[in-house]
Order: sequence, then structure tokens, then C-alpha cells
Amino acid sequence: MLEGVADLNLSDCHGKVGVPRQVVITKDPSSILDAVTRAGLTLPLVAKPLVVDGSAKSHELSLAYDRFSLSKLDPPLVLQEFVNHGGVLFKVYIVGETIKVVRRFSLPDVNKCNLLNNAGVFRFPRVSCAAASADDADLDPAVAELPPRPLLERLARELHRRLGLRLFNIDMIREHETRDRFYVIDINYFPGYSKMPGYEHIFTDFLLSLVQSKHKRR
Repeated sequence: MLEGVADLNLSDCHGKVGVPRQVVITKDPSSILDAVTRAGLTLPLVAKPLVVDGSAKSHELSLAYDRFSLSKLDPPLVLQEFVNHGGVLFKVYIVGETIKVVRRFSLPDVNKCNLLNNAGVFRFPRVSCAAASADDADLDPAVAELPPRPLLERLARELHRRLGLRLFNIDMIREHETRDRFYVIDINYFPGYSKMPGYEHIFTDFLLSLVQSKHKRR
């Protein structure tokens, strides 16, 4: 689904949206280094499980700091270049035409000192879960500022058109020390809406609109 975002070339006066470079590894940990080299990915890399089945492990992220640790990862997985983003991500919930955004704490930024002094694979369970809400945290305004509404509306509209989805969630980050450079790092279809503020009324209104639309067509 992220390939759909990469193909959008979404750039206008409200900001730019891209996707971190990534590669899919389906088997054989010993092949990871060659695949990463061929794809031209830069360390550190975020490793995400390819299969999400609702288990705790399926939500576990890993951060690989060096080339030698890549063979310790457990495919199938997606390897994605890490982008510094101030430790905060935006979960964008789409329900039909409605868009709701919440802030969640994410992986911390990585600097050159971290790369020099760390090696191996670091695991982060349940990153960006509801318990990691950053909406009430005392954040740097440059980090906390939500993505521009027109940009989110255009992104949601284009993804709906390309993916055929009306119920989905986008995980977005803002590149550190920029104001208008965003990356979509994940898309989830039919996510857990109970984590979205006011979901009861929003979801009920969406279902009613579907019934009314179907009735009008008849």
C-alpha cells in the first residue's frame, strides 16, 4: 500500500509527502545484507513484521544499527530507512470523509554518536499504541504541529481512489528540523477505531451515510 503513496508525487504549497525507501524480505536472514545493499538503503533500518495478526509480536518494531546485525532479524519483514522525526508520529484516522489526527510517541531520533556507539538490534514493543499518546505532552511546537489539513485531505482522497478504502489509518512523521516534509510510514486498513477520539459518533454517522446513499440510489 505504501507504493501507492510513493507513486503520488504529492507535493504542493502545503507540504511534501513521501515514503522512506524500503525492501521486503520474505525468507533467509542471510540474504538481508545483499538485499539492503542492492536497494541502496542507509542504516539505521526499522524492521517491521510483514504479517500483522493482532499478536503482540506483530506490533513489535526493531531498529538495526549496523550491517552485521541484519542477519539476526527474523523474516518475513519489511526493512525501512529510519527518518529522524522528533520522536512523535501522527496517526491519521480516515472514516469516509472524516479525518481525525492524534499524536503518539515514537522511536527516538538517532544521531551520529548513536550510530558509532551502538551495535546490534534494539526491539521496541507496541510503539505508537494508545498508551503512548502525546496529545497532552509538553512538546516542542515544531514537533507537535499537526500536518496541514489540506495536505491530509488530498492524501486521504488520493489513497481512497487508489486503494479503494474508506476505513483506514495512516501513520505519518515530519522529518526533523523541517516544517513541510512528511513521510507515510504505514497504512492500516480497518484499524482499531476505539483509539480514535469521538469514534462512536463518527463511525455511526458514516454507517448512516452509507445507508442513506444506498437508499437514494434505489
